[in-house]
Amino acid sequence: MADLLIQSQLKSLLLATATEAENGGLVLAGVLLSLVIIYFSSKLGGEICARINLPPVLGELVGGVVIGISALSLLVFPESGASASNSLIITILEKTAGLTPEAASGVFATQSEIISVLAELGVIILLFEIGLESDLQELIKVGPQAAIVAVVGVVAPFAAGTAGLVYLFHTPLIPAIFAGAALTATSIGITAKVLAEIGQISSPEGQIIIGAAVLDDILGIIVLAVVASLAKTGEIQVTNIIYLIISAGTFLIGSILIGRFLAPYFVHLVNKMKTRGQVLIIGLIFAFILSYIATAIHLEAILGAFAAGLILAETEKRKELEKQVIPVADILVPVFFVCVGARTDLSVLNPAIPSNREGLIIAAFLIVVAIIGKMVTGLAVFGQPDLNKLAIGVGMIPRGEVGLVFAGVGAASGALNQSTEAAIIMMVITTTFVAPPFLRLVFQEPKKKIIVDS
Repeated sequence: MADLLIQSQLKSLLLATATEAENGGLVLAGVLLSLVIIYFSSKLGGEICARINLPPVLGELVGGVVIGISALSLLVFPESGASASNSLIITILEKTAGLTPEAASGVFATQSEIISVLAELGVIILLFEIGLESDLQELIKVGPQAAIVAVVGVVAPFAAGTAGLVYLFHTPLIPAIFAGAALTATSIGITAKVLAEIGQISSPEGQIIIGAAVLDDILGIIVLAVVASLAKTGEIQVTNIIYLIISAGTFLIGSILIGRFLAPYFVHLVNKMKTRGQVLIIGLIFAFILSYIATAIHLEAILGAFAAGLILAETEKRKELEKQVIPVADILVPVFFVCVGARTDLSVLNPAIPSNREGLIIAAFLIVVAIIGKMVTGLAVFGQPDLNKLAIGVGMIPRGEVGLVFAGVGAASGALNQSTEAAIIMMVITTTFVAPPFLRLVFQEPKKKIIVDS
């Protein structure tokens, strides 16, 4: 009897192992198919935009929208409310690779998670690359201006958005605060990519925008923590705010100071190594360590990657590392931008749906505040009359994935009703798509062409 029980258990274990292995192969097939679709859409959209004098990154975003939840549903994600039955990739796997309906949900969830991780790696590599292209001394020089731009870019839209929603639209306080908080974000990834494409990443305006966007991320994290705490507990946890402020400041300043001290050892180690790709691998190890530390202390990983790029940009290996990281960026960065577009649900723009109408009106207000609230940041720059202040304001406009994080946290906490959530998403879409062409327009004469092809 015992032998039969053992045999039965062994048979069940072997069957489960075989099923798991089979599903693992199907997950890989789903990821490969997803990447084919992502790369095709990014290149098609990027090439079209490049030929009509628009930033290729805009084409990647549009390509993502086309293949995402708003149109073809080739690339959809569970957090947007989609299921395996909504994914055409899963349908293709069912018809061509023998995926069973019972295993579809698990394969869909795992495949989506892997693509999301690749997208996060993409933005980390992007910010590392941007850090390499930036000048730390120039960033320090524009530090005071960048700080003022960042503070104005957070306070102005937050105050105007929250007050307007409360007093003009009679929105409850917590949803209004969440919407106001979403207005504070700046997508450093999108702005930095466009600046690199038009050769303005190292210009004074570009350095102020990048510096301000980095500070915006820090302030945005603090604002998000405050608002999320308010939504969950009804009270603001002061200790959490203090912790975030101290950890953010300590991390940025400490990583740069310590990194500059360790930089000569990086060069020495690379010079001693005999294997291929030593510059790239050691550079990525350094970037991933700082990204990990940033994540571990509840900051954004992209801040760590950017700091790593800044530090290594001061070494003699800068040009070599910058050249070697480009192919890595070409592989991973498009995944990030396409996923941002794919997650965007344009159905919130349909006025035929009654629940969207209130959101459309609120969205129009938020879009105006979002644009004006960041445009005024250029006026806050002092001491440089020849500076292109309009370009600084435009560079701070796109909310991108950062604004979507605010909307997602607000929706998950139950603080946002359907119309307010739709309005925030529309604001994010609009600012993300209008900023790149406007940014290229306000920089009429690029000083130096830097090609960052995606």
